[in-house]
Amino acid sequence: MLLSMQEISKSFAGVAALRSASLEVAAGEIMALVGQNGAGKSTLIKILTGAYRLDTGRILFDGQERAFASPAESQAAGIATIYQEINLAAQRSVAENIYLAREPRRFGFLDHRAMRAGAREILNTFNLDIDVDRPVAQFSAATRQMVAIARSVMQKAKLLIMDEPTSSLDEREVEILFRTIRTLKEKGVGVIFIGHRLDELYALCDRVTIMRDGQTVAAGAMRDMPKMDLVHHMLGRELAAFEAISNGIEEQAERPVRLALTGAGSGVRVRGVDLTVREGEISGLAGLLGSGRSETARIVFGVDRLESGRLDVSGASRRYQEPAEAIADGIGLVSEDRKVDGIVPDMSIRENMTLALLPRLRKAGIVDRAREDAIVKHFIAALRIKCASPEQPIKELSGGNQQKVLLARWLCTNPKILIVDEPTRGIDIGAKSEILKLLRKLADEGLSVLMISSELEELLAAADRITVLSDGRSVAVLPRAAMSERALLAAMAHQESDASGEPR
Repeated sequence: MLLSMQEISKSFAGVAALRSASLEVAAGEIMALVGQNGAGKSTLIKILTGAYRLDTGRILFDGQERAFASPAESQAAGIATIYQEINLAAQRSVAENIYLAREPRRFGFLDHRAMRAGAREILNTFNLDIDVDRPVAQFSAATRQMVAIARSVMQKAKLLIMDEPTSSLDEREVEILFRTIRTLKEKGVGVIFIGHRLDELYALCDRVTIMRDGQTVAAGAMRDMPKMDLVHHMLGRELAAFEAISNGIEEQAERPVRLALTGAGSGVRVRGVDLTVREGEISGLAGLLGSGRSETARIVFGVDRLESGRLDVSGASRRYQEPAEAIADGIGLVSEDRKVDGIVPDMSIRENMTLALLPRLRKAGIVDRAREDAIVKHFIAALRIKCASPEQPIKELSGGNQQKVLLARWLCTNPKILIVDEPTRGIDIGAKSEILKLLRKLADEGLSVLMISSELEELLAAADRITVLSDGRSVAVLPRAAMSERALLAAMAHQESDASGEPR
């Protein structure tokens, strides 16, 4: 076995990121490493490559027990990593990048002729014929990845780690990349392939390791791992905790459409999304990591441009250039990562809550503080936000109460459509149930809610219908009557279903 990581644990500030995780890769094997955001994949790789030190566990690499103290040390041992954002010197030539930090010299000077010849030779092994004197910035993303791989081969890498390598590639470029990876396999190089597109994983990888909540939950041969089983291992289940919410949902006659996407496309992540959100309903949006869920929300909110297809809001065609236009149409967005895109940690609850409302609170450039205080007081009470006072810094609140403040930020603008992306991520089970009940109440009062979640149990508990995305496309729509965990798993695994929504 080329690599064996056993019982790996790692905590940050007392919070466990890895709990007895494991990973094994043989020489000449392509291992898929999969899991949702927060599963622990990145932490495990950073421990392997020396960016983090493990707390407990054991690493064997190439027959020796190792605990790399730095990325440079792991590279010297034969481990190369190619991240999603390719780490190349963009304005340097292809040859210079391939030989970076190990340039051949002659009479004390750089031997450019030898660098060109060596670069051409290594690229030829991957059937890539390009001008090695041109800067890498002038080439496509796929070619830049080939250059990064060639540099790893020149460094005599025994293990190559590739993190989401196909995320920005078209189909032809993916074929080139896969051909190169298979060539490395034939040469005996072990490959860890971190990805989310199931069809690609099954086409390329020999085995799969699945992580969830900091643990390795399954590992085995790709051919022996049905797609539904793989998806189920990735997502897990907590269904019972939310049954009370779903019990109150009744089938209703179809209401007017507030939001509709038809054949929506933008970049490589959204390539044909059809989506409908009606008045007074929660429309769920499901899909594995990388399926295009958050990118679809960004199109609706005007963060990303709609490049193809159609967006209709309240019956009128729209093509937003910026979020301000979406906000003016009554659309709000509670983003996926509240710490990065949501809260301003050092500002107060009041300041965070009224950020989106400030233009309406100003008179002659001065904020109407009395009106602001009244609004904040109302939503603290209505959403039952637990805090010492409106002036308390939001960073001192629990995750669930921070999420309520972000919901209030948009509710105080009186929106028609509210997009909530992973609304319960990082909060405890009690707060999760409370947030879902609140969303259900808002929908019953007429708000249109687009709810994006990787938690199946939440979607099944709260949604009136669920649209499933795979690889940037809509692949299924499940009405309330057809919803089940099995039907949703089958759709996410992109299996055919019968008319009832159950997989064939």
